[in-house]
Amino acid sequence: MNKPTQTNRWVWISLAAIFGLFFLSRIPYLTSSSARLVSGDKVGIVKLEGPIFDVEELLKDIDFFAERSDVKAIVLRVNSPGGAVAPSQEVYEKLKSISLEKPVVTSVGSLAASGGFYAAVGSNKIVANRGSILGSIGVIVEYPVAVELLKKIGLRFETVTSGTAKDIGSPTREVTRQDREALESVVNNLHNQFVDAVSLGRSLDRDFVLSLADGRVFTGEQSYELGLVDTLGTLDDAVSLAGHLASLEVIPERIYPEKKRYRLLDYFFNEMEERVYGYIHTLPLFLWKLEN
Repeated sequence: MNKPTQTNRWVWISLAAIFGLFFLSRIPYLTSSSARLVSGDKVGIVKLEGPIFDVEELLKDIDFFAERSDVKAIVLRVNSPGGAVAPSQEVYEKLKSISLEKPVVTSVGSLAASGGFYAAVGSNKIVANRGSILGSIGVIVEYPVAVELLKKIGLRFETVTSGTAKDIGSPTREVTRQDREALESVVNNLHNQFVDAVSLGRSLDRDFVLSLADGRVFTGEQSYELGLVDTLGTLDDAVSLAGHLASLEVIPERIYPEKKRYRLLDYFFNEMEERVYGYIHTLPLFLWKLEN
């Protein structure tokens, strides 16, 4: 009779230990959450990293810091080659709107090119390292044309559309003059939007920005000389500048958004989503490509 009781006791002890370990593993997560409630003036730091496609979480983090009374300024840390047009514009518009009420400073790490730079010009000030890469003001649309390949393997497609422009970008047929004109019209319009945003955000003459807007990239040092950034410095310098713009007398505490916990499948589907976006034909991109 005592043996089953002894066994049951060890089962309960084991379960208690497992739950205890689970609770302890959650303490860093709970601590990082509660640390956000510490009193004192702060600078909130949000990160824009990698290709720009889905910015929903980033926009939520920016809004969270914008609404907090103890967060006196926001620093956007950018390390991005750009990405899709609309998400880049969403970040730009969000920063531009918030910067009217609360100082926003962009800190450029290694790269703020194309859509990454578009987003940055929505802030009050831009700080870059001397060796940062910035610029690539331009738009790109590209897609494969596989007509010759399909002929070689004996495969052809029949396409029924409601209009002649409906299948623009199809890899199964040659590019026509009308296709090229239609796509160039879209690219040129988006390009003008980009140039206007840089001219407005950096207080630069539009013709001068146009002279730079041929897809070239510049170092941080060159960008400073051209007026594309306000000062040269590190993330620490950007935080200090943000505190100065917020009229803080001491270097403010920096805080970050609550870390999201992802499952392995989340990483897989996020990677797949970026690849799908990247390969959708005729998707206009503000993207710096090393091979260009």
